[in-house]
Amino acid sequence: MTAFRDALHAEWTKLRTVAGTAWLLLAAVVLTAGLSAVSAAAVSCDGPQCGEDPAKVGLLGVTVGQALVAVLAVLAVGEEYGTGMIRVTFAAMPRRELVLGAKAVVVAGLTAAAGVLAVLGSVVCALVLLPGNGFTAANGYGPHLITAATARAAFGSVLYLVLVALLAMGVTALVRDSAIAVGAVLGLLYLFPIVAAVISDPDWHRHAQQMSPMQAGLTVQATVDVAGQPLSPWQGVGVLALWAFGALGVGGVVMRLRDV
Repeated sequence: MTAFRDALHAEWTKLRTVAGTAWLLLAAVVLTAGLSAVSAAAVSCDGPQCGEDPAKVGLLGVTVGQALVAVLAVLAVGEEYGTGMIRVTFAAMPRRELVLGAKAVVVAGLTAAAGVLAVLGSVVCALVLLPGNGFTAANGYGPHLITAATARAAFGSVLYLVLVALLAMGVTALVRDSAIAVGAVLGLLYLFPIVAAVISDPDWHRHAQQMSPMQAGLTVQATVDVAGQPLSPWQGVGVLALWAFGALGVGGVVMRLRDV
């Protein structure tokens, strides 16, 4: 435990003293809440059963915020490989799995803190703007927009951002190059749904949606027609968790087996 505490302290010190860390976290909060506010202001429900999901509308900014937390997570690992400082880190802490674990805990903690602020800002904007755009009891949305389902969507969105960050860390540990890791992670998040969209066979289309880290993970935001989603909300989070911890596990093994 002492060795892990030392590794945590070292990784926290390294990450918090990098100027880009604060800016990336701030940008994630601002862009997530900002895009969510724009979405809540732009989308309207014109009558009963209009089919719009208030949680997805009000939390749309998460689809942009995830890119910034992914970049932060990539830099937490990739920068040391890029500068060669990873040799110093491994010389000071030979147990490489502890190094990766400490990095994961620090990045997850920072992402969770930023995610709470970003989602809270999104929720406040949605609660202010959506009722004026037709998301009212008269159109089937109940007397209040805050329900168990919307609370799950908000909490799940924070968890989603944390898992995306861990996925990015695992990919970076595997490829050891920041640029390649950013491309790979953003491809998994944004290109996978595009590939799924062009699959004509309905069964394979649904399977692709179920395997997509982004589409599966974001089912946690669904509060309307939940049964019609490719996965249940927590099943979707489970799929993203498999991607994240699978990438971390493989990245950790490869990190341990390499010379550097």
